[in-house]
Amino acid sequence: MISPYIALMKLRVVELLLVITLPALFLAAGGVPPVGISLATLIGGTLAAGAANAFNMIIESDIDQLMDRTSRRPIVNKEISESQAFAFATALTVASLVIFWFFTNPLATGLTVGAITFYVFGYTVGLKRRTSQNIVWGGIAGCLPVLIGWAAVTNSLSATALYFFMVIFFWTPPHFWALAIKYKVDYAAAGIPMLPVVAPIAKVELQMWFHTIAMFAVSYLTIYSADLPSWSYIANTALTVFFAIQMFSLRSSQIDKSAAKIFHGSIIYLSLYSILLVAAIFITF
Repeated sequence: MISPYIALMKLRVVELLLVITLPALFLAAGGVPPVGISLATLIGGTLAAGAANAFNMIIESDIDQLMDRTSRRPIVNKEISESQAFAFATALTVASLVIFWFFTNPLATGLTVGAITFYVFGYTVGLKRRTSQNIVWGGIAGCLPVLIGWAAVTNSLSATALYFFMVIFFWTPPHFWALAIKYKVDYAAAGIPMLPVVAPIAKVELQMWFHTIAMFAVSYLTIYSADLPSWSYIANTALTVFFAIQMFSLRSSQIDKSAAKIFHGSIIYLSLYSILLVAAIFITF
């Protein structure tokens, strides 16, 4: 049965990684990127992210069973054994790296190795159960697809790539802390020190705003560095206002609903920002 293996990959999470990889490919190429490299990057990136997620589920199977949100995952439900999951994750890793090595370049391949390694050992093993800032630094793994996409096209990195990387870096904490607010009881039951579990909501809100404002700043720097047309600044301002409105809802008395609104709003924001970057390459009025 294939469905438990597909579930190990957390494809809904992978979708977001592809959303940020695409504009990196277009920005790096200054237009339409080579089809072969793009397909290799997207397919290889999907397999790499799926592998990292599968390793994550193996390592966290003990706490997944303590959280209602994760209690139906395939290893917890005994639909698949840890050894089977490990073999699957390893196969995905090898397939991903082979694709990157033969169809892109060593820099993109090395960054992919770094992304998998950091997510599994840096975030899952090292940070998640030890610090309330786990997602701040652990989120670096989720930012690396930007650099991987850029490197796949150019075999180098640039200021634009790094600015876009920082957009995702600062986007990640508000996105995940909103989820942690909604599932605070779950995280507490599993003993995971997510910031909303160990800090008062006022402190959580303050840190969410800090990262949000920083994200707004580097979103403009990305546009400037990529030399995109002036209308893209106006469109980005509209997106900034949209996300700020979501953030202000956190002051509502219905904190769980507000957090859910921010979580989903953050996904919409990132998707639209990625579309904006691609559109601005081709629309120059």
